[in-house]
Amino acid sequence: MLANIGDFLFRYRNLLFPLCLPLAFLPGPRLLDDPLVAAALGFAASAVGEFVRASTIGLQYIVRGGRDRRVYANDLVTGGLYSHTRNPMYVGNMLILVGLTIASNSWTCVAVAIPFYAFVCAAIVAAEERYLRGRFGADFDAYCRDVPRWLPRLSGIRSTLADHRFNWRRVVIKEYGTPLGWIWAWGVLVLWNLARSGVGVAANRPAVVAVATVMAAILAFWIFARITKKSRRWGSV
Repeated sequence: MLANIGDFLFRYRNLLFPLCLPLAFLPGPRLLDDPLVAAALGFAASAVGEFVRASTIGLQYIVRGGRDRRVYANDLVTGGLYSHTRNPMYVGNMLILVGLTIASNSWTCVAVAIPFYAFVCAAIVAAEERYLRGRFGADFDAYCRDVPRWLPRLSGIRSTLADHRFNWRRVVIKEYGTPLGWIWAWGVLVLWNLARSGVGVAANRPAVVAVATVMAAILAFWIFARITKKSRRWGSV
């Protein structure tokens, strides 16, 4: 049943994460008294998630686009971060979402958005695992026995980093849209919380300038990456 739901959700997976973002504006009890502390903790959590995603792509990339909006894989990827957790990209996504819920400074957002996206990830992974088990059989079963589904196994991480060349160009080309999305969502949340905090945006001018600077910097990075990708300056990555 869960895998069947995952097959359906897989078709619309690129829309599901953005659909969670409006939940961050749901009114509710505050997580922390100071919205700037919530903003800082949230940014840190999301940055860790982005680091996980970037490391996954930079070490050994796996195509997750599917085929005809269905789960599909050419081969079984078990290297890079995939030798430490079977779903590093989903782990990164969840950390990003957790960071944004913290930045929302709303218990309602935490209580609704995190369980919803956790269910989405669990369903899609169930569908992917059913497909991979059917396609790769005993090889996938052996991989599942050796590597945890979610929580990363940290042993051997140094060896993994030493055995793989980090492809930072691939990270730029493949990942540039994700940090733009969550950092701008984070920035809007911070400004929104400051505006409704009672102190006001004007009273927190240094924080507002810092947030605006971060948002402008990531937009500049996005423009650079977009132009580079369209120009095919770096060729195949």
